[in-house]
Amino acid sequence: MKQTDFSIISNKISALKCCVIIPTYNNDKTLKRVIDGVLDYTKNIIIVNDGCTDTTSDILKNYPKLTQIHFKTNKGKGVGLRTAFKKGLELDYHYAITIDSDGQHYPNDIPVFINELEKNKNCLLIGSRNMTQEGIPKGSTFGNKFSNFWYWAETGVKLTDTQSGYRLYPLKIMNKINFITTKFEFEIENIVKASWKGVSVKNVPVKVLYDMSERVTHFRPYKDFARITILNTWFVIVALFYIKPRDLFRKIKKKGIKRFFFEDLLRNQDTPKVKASSIALGIFMALTPFWGFHGILALSAAHALKLNKAVAFTFSNISIPPLIPFIIFGSIKIGGWLLGTTTRFNFQNLKENLKLLTNVKEYLLGSFVLAIIVSIIVGALSYLIFKLKPKK
Repeated sequence: MKQTDFSIISNKISALKCCVIIPTYNNDKTLKRVIDGVLDYTKNIIIVNDGCTDTTSDILKNYPKLTQIHFKTNKGKGVGLRTAFKKGLELDYHYAITIDSDGQHYPNDIPVFINELEKNKNCLLIGSRNMTQEGIPKGSTFGNKFSNFWYWAETGVKLTDTQSGYRLYPLKIMNKINFITTKFEFEIENIVKASWKGVSVKNVPVKVLYDMSERVTHFRPYKDFARITILNTWFVIVALFYIKPRDLFRKIKKKGIKRFFFEDLLRNQDTPKVKASSIALGIFMALTPFWGFHGILALSAAHALKLNKAVAFTFSNISIPPLIPFIIFGSIKIGGWLLGTTTRFNFQNLKENLKLLTNVKEYLLGSFVLAIIVSIIVGALSYLIFKLKPKK
């Protein structure tokens, strides 16, 4: 990068009132390299010495002009970051980029965060590492995927990396959130609660270096994983019983019942193809022999296929008592015709047929064929109607 480019990024950092926080605990082999790399872009640096017992204190004496926070004993990454956030606000910073001192992250990725911040001021950015490259421990890859899944379950937001410590935080918003964790799990707590507060949490691509000869990690596989699991379990419960209902109520209150019904429940803005496919899916599920599970199957399939869940669920319930005899009768007749067997089923002995489970093969085969035929016909007709009369 040219010197002029460094100056441009440095000016942007100052204009955006952004600082860089470097939390460190016994990473004296890589700390100097990280600090010097960040200094290429800005002097707005806050270093947190989290009770280091190595030569970190001696290294930091060479940077007297940088803001430093020293703990006598190790308090945990969560405490270190929260203390640095408050310090950043005291120094009139609005945003903070956090970079670990273990050498895993490249300071020359700072422009990636700054350029994205210029586009969206209400954001929390997480550096997304390429976890498939050589040298990445399998445990780290699995742990990241596991964390990504829990984050999606808690917030509905899909991310590719939720464990990276290379981040950009909006300090004013973070200061308004009540945090309770003190260790590594703080990095999970803050992105979940930020998302619940309406902050846009997203990934930006960053490079990663896994040089195990220099890198020192203080993550305790059993204790810290257990703490994170307990935290995620609690967050899922809160999301299901408070956050989701709260968001639903707020959306209905903001839009009104009628607008919410058409835009969100029926998703009236869906294309004719999506609407017709959702109806066809619901019809198909309703005519299959999975009695009692039609609604659940329709919702699951609609979610997987990105169709309208409300419409699919509604049409999966057409197999109501008045129609059940006709559905069973039609299925058995079609199945018998396909298998070349004689079916003695009629409406008069419907109860007896069901009780004795006669014509089971014919019914199972016929129900799927009937479901396919009817869903295709209804789906095609629905598509034509939506295409010709889109507004209605």
